Order: sequence, then structure tokens, then C-alpha cells
Amino acid sequence: MSEDTQTVRRTFSLDVKDGRLPDAQWVPSPNFGQRPPAAVVSLLVIHNISLPPGQFGSGCIQRFFSNQLAVDEHPYFAEIDGLQVSSHLLIERDGTLYQFVNFNDRAWHAGVSCYEGLTDCNDFSIGIELEGCDNTPYSEAQYQVLTRVTIALRRYYPMIGSRIAGHDDIAPGRKTDPGPAFDWGRYLNSLKPDEYDL
Repeated sequence: MSEDTQTVRRTFSLDVKDGRLPDAQWVPSPNFGQRPPAAVVSLLVIHNISLPPGQFGSGCIQRFFSNQLAVDEHPYFAEIDGLQVSSHLLIERDGTLYQFVNFNDRAWHAGVSCYEGLTDCNDFSIGIELEGCDNTPYSEAQYQVLTRVTIALRRYYPMIGSRIAGHDDIAPGRKTDPGPAFDWGRYLNSLKPDEYDL
């Protein structure tokens, strides 16, 4: 076991409390709404994002989800000016975890989407953004934190079960993330409970 893995296991909490992960840095986004009354959290959606595109560690993702991105900071930002989007969680390259929307609320991450015949996946899903690009390998720290977060969320929202999809799965032809660089086999195999101190 690597030192990085030991650190994540030692410091990362598996407890979801009142729709929040206490160990995530809380950066509240105004871009959310209430879930429909009959909606049950039953899907995880894995995304990627980098701002500016292909650049990491800029802090721009946090500002984007908070509607505080300066349009003149980079030419690309003019293209996304006025968009109001969010995700529940962001995992940066070094494993730092941010939460923007309470899990019990509806984040605006999926857009026009469909999963197993159900449309508007925002109603019943939790969105997790990985800082990255479709063709750039994700970091060890990101896989470790994503695994721990997924275990926590499946424990708190048992209807998720094996219902885990990429953004490209629920919006085919419109979205491509998390892309071919994301190792689905590694991630899904890491969720076996007997491999973790639950």
C-alpha cells in the first residue's frame, strides 16, 4: 500500500451528515434547486472538468460553480459566460475534495440526460467532477478519494447500488466525459467492500 493510499484512508471520513461530507471543503453554489418530491437519490454521475481547458489547479472551477468566474481572465471564459452549472463534488488532482451542493438538493450537472429510460438525471443523481480531461490519466489520489466518496454515498443512499454512469453514458453524443482516460475497471473493482476498512 502506498503512502498516498494510507494517507487518504487515515484522513478521509466515510460519514455523510445532513447531506454533506464533513471532510469536503464547502464552497456553496447558488446553482441548485429542490429535487422533485418523489425523487430518490439513485445514481452517481462521473464527470470531468478543467478550467481553462487542459489546465489544473487554477481555482477557476470553484469560481465557475459559484458564478464568480471573470470573463476576461481567459479567452475560453467568454464562451461559458452566463452559464449556471454546478456539481455536488469536485475532486482535484491532488485529491482535495470540494462540495458545492447538498446531496439532498438538485445540482445542475447532467443537463439533457437519460438513464434507464428516466430523463432529467439531475432529479435523482449526485454529480462528481474529477479535475481532468478525457485523454489525460487521472491521479492516484483522485481514484482513492473517489472510491472512498462512492462507498460513503452508497452507504447513505443505498438505492445507488451499482447505478454509476459517466456523463457520456447519460448524454451520448453530447458529452464525452470522463473519457477514455478514466479506468472504469479499476474504479469499479475498488468498490469491493472487503478491500476497505468499512
